[in-house]
Amino acid sequence: MSKKLTKFQIILDRGALLYLPGQVLSGRVLLETQGNTAVLGLHFHVLGECTVHVPKGRRDRSHDRENYIDFRMKLLDDFDNKPILLSPGIHCFPFKLGLPVSLPSTFLGRHGWVQYYCKTSLQETSGITHKNQQVFIVLNPIDLNLEVPIMSTPLEVNVDHRVGVGYIGGTVRCNVGLDKRAYVPGESILLTGEVHNRTNVTVKLLKYALIETVKYFVHAKLVHQERRELDAIVRDKIKSGGRDILQNGHLTVPPLPPTNLLGCHLIKVQYSVCVLIEPNLMERQEAIRIPITLGTYPFRRDDENLQEWVDNYVQYPAALPVSRGTPFEVLQ
Repeated sequence: MSKKLTKFQIILDRGALLYLPGQVLSGRVLLETQGNTAVLGLHFHVLGECTVHVPKGRRDRSHDRENYIDFRMKLLDDFDNKPILLSPGIHCFPFKLGLPVSLPSTFLGRHGWVQYYCKTSLQETSGITHKNQQVFIVLNPIDLNLEVPIMSTPLEVNVDHRVGVGYIGGTVRCNVGLDKRAYVPGESILLTGEVHNRTNVTVKLLKYALIETVKYFVHAKLVHQERRELDAIVRDKIKSGGRDILQNGHLTVPPLPPTNLLGCHLIKVQYSVCVLIEPNLMERQEAIRIPITLGTYPFRRDDENLQEWVDNYVQYPAALPVSRGTPFEVLQ
């Protein structure tokens, strides 16, 4: 930044930086100069895009990109290519843009992301170009009340899972119950479980976990998927012939984008409750997956009218995570 230009920033009117598709993105670009400053123009750019980069080897990568917003305008125009003289002081340039209604939610993954930016550049006649950008967050909401009614009902899954071969191993019977099939961030998944070890070895690890699965696509082809553990309940070992009974288990749903990133064709996000079993005779974990839906607006109670639901609803967190931990499992 030159000595004459002491301030150059983008200020959005919505302090939380969280927007829904179809809302108005508005704000101002603020400049402060200490002396007369000759410029050639002030350019403003709103960009929303998804990018996927998946390594294929030491030097090669699978790559794809799609755009959702690419809006450009001049906040200060250099008519006839003549310099514009900014006097000392503060200069404010407002902007306003209606966001498209089909934007996917902001998402950051290890090999791809959906992100939204406001960018601005100011070029001085001296050849110096000043640039700045402001990230904003988009949440494409899912109202669980508009989903099929069965999503609000309890779910029970019974699975006989075979582990090992022949006389080494046997069957692990799992009975898992969920209080419903769809949730929103901040809620607890209430679950019960009964695991009967019918093998001839000890189950050395039993864990109930909330799992996020991210799938990356390049040119409509699945090129990579990863799984990340979000919350877990770890149980004791189960000896051969023994049982483990879980009652009133809780898995907490953290702030996350809704299922499937509606509007995005390169990244799909899915959530599931998994029962992870690791017998002594095997090095890898066996997983029983129960898909769930993650929405934005929770189910209304039968005795709760629309206005009560609006008044009592705890708003979605004002920010999504800006960094992600290492997935506990990566599948090619």
